[in-house]
Amino acid sequence: MFRNTVCCLLFAQAEMTIMRKRRSFNDKRRLMEPVNQEALDSIVDIIRYGGNPEHKRNPGDFGLTPPAQPRPDKSLCDEIGVFRKAEAERILRNGIKRGLVSERWSQGFPQNIWSVTADGKPVEAQLENAALGVYHGYPMPQSDYFAQAVRQRWSETDG
Repeated sequence: MFRNTVCCLLFAQAEMTIMRKRRSFNDKRRLMEPVNQEALDSIVDIIRYGGNPEHKRNPGDFGLTPPAQPRPDKSLCDEIGVFRKAEAERILRNGIKRGLVSERWSQGFPQNIWSVTADGKPVEAQLENAALGVYHGYPMPQSDYFAQAVRQRWSETDG
């Protein structure tokens, strides 16, 4: 009896650990102030979206290896309807055009780019290859306090 109870408790604890969502977010994220539009114009046509299988349930046309490997603690692009690479790149470029980039840059590219989808969902992209300007992105959870700053800046800029 004791052995079965211990096994069940250990299994339940492991299952809760696997299914746990992120509780904290990077509090060092900052939007570029003031926006250097000249720097942004120089990269808007260079950046690319690479994707990350951890943020995909449906691999779409991203060409990822493995095609999809969703993790329970990651937000999924599927949740906001982004299944095509061209759409992901359009969303990424819209963020640059509106100046939603981080203060921190690496090798000529912002570490983060934020944007908002056509139906108002904030997204965040991280630089994954600074030499090539390749990003992967994901929807920002509602619990992420920085999503409000992204929506605010988005509403203050022209598209």
